[in-house]
Amino acid sequence: MLDNSVVTIKGIGDKFAEDLQSLNIYTVEDLLFYFPSRYDVLEIQPLSELIHEDKVSIEGRVLNAPSLSFYGRKKSRLTFNIEVENIAVKAVMFNRAFAKNQIKMGDVVTLTGKWDAHRLQITVSNYQKGSIEKTSEIQPIYSIRGDVTSFRLKKAIQQAIREQANQVEEILPPDMLSAYKIPNRMGAMKTMHFPESRVALKHARRRFTYEEFLLFQLKIQILRKRRREATVGNSQHYDAMKLETFISKFPFSLTNAQKKSLNQILSDMKSPYRMNRLLQGDVGSGKTAVAGVALYAAITAKKQGALMVPTEILAEQHFQSLTEMFGDLARVELLTGSIKGKRRKEILADVENHQVHILVGTHALIQDDVHFETLGLVVVDEQHRFGVEQRRALSNKGLHPDVLFMTATPIPRTLAITAFGDMDVSVIDEMPAGRKEIETYWTKANTFDRVLNFIAKHVEAGEQAYIICPLIEESDKLDIQDAVDLYNQLEAYYPPSIQVGLMHGRLHSTEKEEIMKEFAANKVQILVSTTVVEVGVNVPNATIMVIYDAERFGLSQLHQLRGRVGRGDKQSYCILIADPKSENGKERMRIMTETNNGFKLSEEDLKLRGPGDFFGTKQSGLPDFKVADMIHDYRALETARNDAQEIIEFNLLEEDPKYEPLRTLLENEGVFDTVLD
Repeated sequence: MLDNSVVTIKGIGDKFAEDLQSLNIYTVEDLLFYFPSRYDVLEIQPLSELIHEDKVSIEGRVLNAPSLSFYGRKKSRLTFNIEVENIAVKAVMFNRAFAKNQIKMGDVVTLTGKWDAHRLQITVSNYQKGSIEKTSEIQPIYSIRGDVTSFRLKKAIQQAIREQANQVEEILPPDMLSAYKIPNRMGAMKTMHFPESRVALKHARRRFTYEEFLLFQLKIQILRKRRREATVGNSQHYDAMKLETFISKFPFSLTNAQKKSLNQILSDMKSPYRMNRLLQGDVGSGKTAVAGVALYAAITAKKQGALMVPTEILAEQHFQSLTEMFGDLARVELLTGSIKGKRRKEILADVENHQVHILVGTHALIQDDVHFETLGLVVVDEQHRFGVEQRRALSNKGLHPDVLFMTATPIPRTLAITAFGDMDVSVIDEMPAGRKEIETYWTKANTFDRVLNFIAKHVEAGEQAYIICPLIEESDKLDIQDAVDLYNQLEAYYPPSIQVGLMHGRLHSTEKEEIMKEFAANKVQILVSTTVVEVGVNVPNATIMVIYDAERFGLSQLHQLRGRVGRGDKQSYCILIADPKSENGKERMRIMTETNNGFKLSEEDLKLRGPGDFFGTKQSGLPDFKVADMIHDYRALETARNDAQEIIEFNLLEEDPKYEPLRTLLENEGVFDTVLD
């Protein structure tokens, strides 16, 4: 049986079984499905088709006896020439002194290694004497650690296939296999380990890519369905006429993207199920206006609303904007840690008695003494800044309130499907008309004097600037400008009439709040900061964003920082000071200067950095797929998502016998026993 220990496989003793545990291989099934991490393809190609610096394989006759030289301790260099297509190619081998006695003049050898097209030279990583077939031979390469060797692991997998491969059962329905032209599970598993051809390997990979995505999406859709069904009776009967009148009084027209997102949110609020929706849109795209209308819809449905944000200054700004938006239509109150004593008690009493319609605040909203009479809608801004427990505590304060999460971090479609699959996602992907695009420039540190003069000119005209640094204090390890040092330099550089402020993550939250308030009030004209300024405040007078050592940031973070300016009607600028050494770093700078579209940038960032780095590996919560790749296999991801939705919507796991193997597998993994939030 596949769930038996690996020691049941011939040749695997207790010691080797213990070694295999370092690879998370415990059962026969773990061993059979421990797929190679990559494949080396030994394929002889003509010299004219070889690409500079690629890993290649060539075959030729040795023209001279190898020359061996030693350098350093136990280091050697072996060189010889081989004739390939009547051309002499130089072969270099490092630390293979023993090969001098194996390779003789006149031998035919097959060499694999890094190709240098300029020197007609190959740096050899593997070689074998004699000719191989011109067709490709595919070598599986496994990730190994500890005492497990590649040879022994391959041998164990081979033996497991001989003994237990026929126990691998198909879990996908037959019509799915034929519709997508994918091989059966047992055949695909064998091919993944010992591929006969590139085509066979491609189809085996396609099969497991789809399988992984489908299983993951089914888990998400099952969870989503159970959550929805757990909150039946949540319909909010809002007044559509009042909403229309409310929107008509805005000093601007909603964009089509805002209207679409708003309709999706209102539809959720009207439904009997609890809303669990993510609203994502670039900085300045108008998420707050959409959230404001949704909050007003809750008020007309005789419910209360709450808006939770990560910082006090952001809470104050939202409080002011909502107060202006609602006027006499609703009572908006602010609750933060700074509000204490009698005033706090009054607000809490009025919230409990439904005299407050909308409560805006920080995590103070989830304290035990905050009680709503009828909480209908919770809006959480910059949702990734709050822990799951904090968000859940606020959600649980009312009678299953609808929850709308907002983020200004544009999330690529593939990541949204994967990381937020249990949420509905609304996207505001167009900017309001007439908004000036931020001009972005890339320069090097030797032009910093010109940048400082540029800032001075704009500050003298009444504007303000941010200068962002990656570090707080000087580091021996990294040659990058630090915030404290730069602050001291600017203090000395600018006249006393220009106030320079300093903000970083080591300051107490009250100190950070105070500095941001001074900056917002234009008491500080230039704010030197680390990335703690990334999320939050609206300072319309800030028109310049300078980012030092910009190559150290990802595209999404650079875009978030850039979004701190351009909030008013003045032309704004973002200046990237960077000297990237890698092509990847140069590409990031180039893309930043070419587009202000956050969604386009987020897609590029995902390609350049990968999903773990995009979210931050620790809190990404992204699944660790063995075969599937969210970036390259996004079409398969979308297909699997659509199939999973259909399977759950039509209850096929329960009602259609051909889906029984899938249901059994999910049951064995405990999917139906998951405790809901």
